[in-house]
Amino acid sequence: MNDSNAIGKLKKAVFHHGHEGPKEIGVQKEFFEWLTDPIQNGGGALIDFGCYGANLMTYLTRGEQPISVTAVTKQFKPSIYPRVDDEATIFVEYPSAQAIIQASWNWPFGRKDMELYGDSGYILAKNNKDYAIRLHGQAEERKVVTEQDVPVYTDPFAYFSDVIRGRIKIDQYGVYSLENNLLVVKILDAARQSAKEGKTIYFK
Repeated sequence: MNDSNAIGKLKKAVFHHGHEGPKEIGVQKEFFEWLTDPIQNGGGALIDFGCYGANLMTYLTRGEQPISVTAVTKQFKPSIYPRVDDEATIFVEYPSAQAIIQASWNWPFGRKDMELYGDSGYILAKNNKDYAIRLHGQAEERKVVTEQDVPVYTDPFAYFSDVIRGRIKIDQYGVYSLENNLLVVKILDAARQSAKEGKTIYFK
């Protein structure tokens, strides 16, 4: 059984991506300066971690354009991040689904997980390997993804090389595709605008 289809039509997705903060985890000086530059990077936690949820939701909806984006940002640590946000909540409305993207540089530890709710069940992904699935009328079942289940590249340069050489073909709305990531940028730009102006941004 393909668990990604087992829960039926996707209705809601919740994404949590964040950590203690780039300074707190000790990123390199050059990367820190770029990451916290509102011009070069475009924002703080909203851009840094908001991209993951937008990317995954674009993949899950097969490139469906949102109806609207609403976002709220905060500066909980202005002494460390005076020019950018360090906390963001993004709500993305689709014709038949909703996404809530939580991006943070304020959590007591790093986390990257998601919740998917469909017509007939849910999937709760704790990380890139461990997840739980529950279907209507059944008990929750915990599972572990192996490399045999989903072959993955651990070296991004090897992946890029195989794409260039035609050994693999990128799905149109796969997480690495140009189409996917152009829509991700549009979603994040709308989120940034929404937070700045205090209003919902509608897609045309």
